Amino acid sequence: MFFIKYLLIWISQNLSIPFWMVGHVHLSMNIYEDIYEVIASIGMNLIVAIGFIIDYLDQKKLNK
Repeated sequence: MFFIKYLLIWISQNLSIPFWMVGHVHLSMNIYEDIYEVIASIGMNLIVAIGFIIDYLDQKKLNK
């Protein structure tokens, strides 16, 4: 469980900018016709959001 938590935080801190930059360029150039692309995009954004939330809660506990 610790590894999964660490992995989510690591992904959210190190890969969020590439996910969002590639996603925005992709959105501006392509029309989502394939449901798999939509699911992959939502999935990557959810992973980053979950990692940010976990890290925020951990930092909040440390700074009390």
